Amino acid sequence: MADVPENAPEACPGTGSGSAGKVSACAGCPNQKICATGVAATPDPAIKEIGDKMASVRHKVVVMSGKGGVGKSTFTAHLAHGIAHDDSKQVGAEVVQISELHGGKGWQLLERL
Repeated sequence: MADVPENAPEACPGTGSGSAGKVSACAGCPNQKICATGVAATPDPAIKEIGDKMASVRHKVVVMSGKGGVGKSTFTAHLAHGIAHDDSKQVGAEVVQISELHGGKGWQLLERL
């Protein structure tokens, strides 16, 4: 199942299930509390707002790598600086770190302590 966190028990019903976090298979799972609240199954309310704001951005560039320390932020800064030299252009840069995405681990649902 795509909605089962990597660190979940084998019998996990999945984060999108109505029984997520509530069945015996969830006992001891580090994700149990957040799954039981239903937060994991609800879409982020900011998605529409972000989409609306990004719609006005004509060109978007994403710089990615599965490894840290390879110069993604440096490249992004230099690219933005180079584009900014053209007075007819507006440029913005955003650097986002997504933890646990490298090394084949994928996304994990984690409870915040």
